[in-house]
Amino acid sequence: MNTLDHLPEKKPRPAAPAVGALVAFGAHPDDIEFGCGGVIAREAQAGRRIHFVVGSRGEAGSNGTSAERGREARRAAAMLGATVTFIDLGGDAHFEVRPAYAIKVAAILRKLRPAIVLAPSIVENQHPDHVVLGRLVRDAARLARYGGLKELRAVKPHAVGQLFFYAVTAEAEPSNLGRVLVDISAPEIVAQWRDAMSAHASQLRTRNYVELQVTRARLNGLRAGVGHAIPLFPSDGLVVDSLAALERAARQF
Repeated sequence: MNTLDHLPEKKPRPAAPAVGALVAFGAHPDDIEFGCGGVIAREAQAGRRIHFVVGSRGEAGSNGTSAERGREARRAAAMLGATVTFIDLGGDAHFEVRPAYAIKVAAILRKLRPAIVLAPSIVENQHPDHVVLGRLVRDAARLARYGGLKELRAVKPHAVGQLFFYAVTAEAEPSNLGRVLVDISAPEIVAQWRDAMSAHASQLRTRNYVELQVTRARLNGLRAGVGHAIPLFPSDGLVVDSLAALERAARQF
């Protein structure tokens, strides 16, 4: 008798669960890169499909034409492994919380079917377009689930797994929500993030936003005992299968 017949049969390892897509919303062509570009680079490295949705071409800004800023946005998105779509939400500096705009964003969520959505925070002390867009995305994430919404009946409903807010500036960080720090310390991630921010050359003519954002991430990292970290703010409580996902804290007790 062949002794191999008595060996236990090896069970195939279960396939790793597919990583869901991520959709990031920005009011202006550089918001995503400056506010959470390091997170985008880290998630793209992990195999997520990434898509940017930008609500204007920055036409009201002090630097750069809308055509120039559109080119910069496409280049920066490609550097981060993302694709980008521009939509009309009333024009730069004219965003409004309107049902038609929320439904437009909900249609995008139904089409792209992301597991995770990133949007600007809704703290008032920042560019008003950021606040409005954050509210529109929050509303749209709900509307995308409603099967009876007549404007969206042609597309199957979709439930977003989690909505996270990001803060383009320190002043825009919410104080009334939880805080998740994403460790982006890997040198290649920080370098990729720097390059994507630098692609928005028109916006660097009057201030070095690249160093400003990297310094913020460095400070957050030092506070948490890592090299660099970017905070995200969950719209709703997090659900995990095990406490193993929560073993790291931003404080060493």
